[in-house]
Amino acid sequence: MREKLEAKKQVMESMSMSSKLAKEDAKKQEDKLSVEVRSLLVAGTALSVARKRLQESNRLFSGEKGYGSLRNLQKRLRTRQQYMISQVSLLYPVKISVGPAQEQELELFPSSSQSGGSPGSKPAHQGSLTILGLHLSMLPFKKMSFFTDKREVQRSATALGYVAHAVSLIASYLNVHLRYRLRLGGSHSYIIDHAPSLEPTSSDLSSNTEISTTKKDVEFPLFLEGQDTTRAAYAVFLLNKDLEQLLNSVGVKSLGPRQILPNLKELLRTIQSADFRTT
Repeated sequence: MREKLEAKKQVMESMSMSSKLAKEDAKKQEDKLSVEVRSLLVAGTALSVARKRLQESNRLFSGEKGYGSLRNLQKRLRTRQQYMISQVSLLYPVKISVGPAQEQELELFPSSSQSGGSPGSKPAHQGSLTILGLHLSMLPFKKMSFFTDKREVQRSATALGYVAHAVSLIASYLNVHLRYRLRLGGSHSYIIDHAPSLEPTSSDLSSNTEISTTKKDVEFPLFLEGQDTTRAAYAVFLLNKDLEQLLNSVGVKSLGPRQILPNLKELLRTIQSADFRTT
């Protein structure tokens, strides 16, 4: 009986030790849980503050100084751009020639009956359009001879000067940096191309082994008087490239590589339309 009693005492002591260890482990778990609860409370408070800030930001974003204000500013900017470019169209009106002494102004605002034709219609021919009463004839740029009408050459140069000035103004109003810059001079305007040129270095003179490639600004004349026809034709090509760049900025495709005045007319018509957007 004494041995049994001693065995039971040992079992009780072992159980007491296990209970004490379990109690200590439970205390540690309780302390750890208490820390996590406090962290959760702090995170909940931070989340509540962040939610309030988000609500305040949303309120400001949709308020007078937020997205609504930005949209209003964009609308006012487009309206101002349309007004300024309408002044350009008044300064350099693009008209279509309908007879030897009669011209009717192109409708620059789209309507149900007069909107420049359907999207699939053929663009107006270069020779049928005038800018400020002047035709832009491309024939002298293709073939210049002794019998070429000098007055026609002068009129074309003046018309190109008008187009260059209009393109420069429209680009500044739309905040578009032209790929080919213009040096305005009326009927003697120039267009600038960043053409790569090959220039020999000092070592080339002795060894002929190295060639340095640099980019130089090359001016091409937008007139024929005293100029090479190839350079002048290339200048007209670059001017049309600037027009294509402006058309692309308002989401419109070019009417063709030799359609200077039709492209200008289409640009003015698109900008002054109700769905004008810049890209």
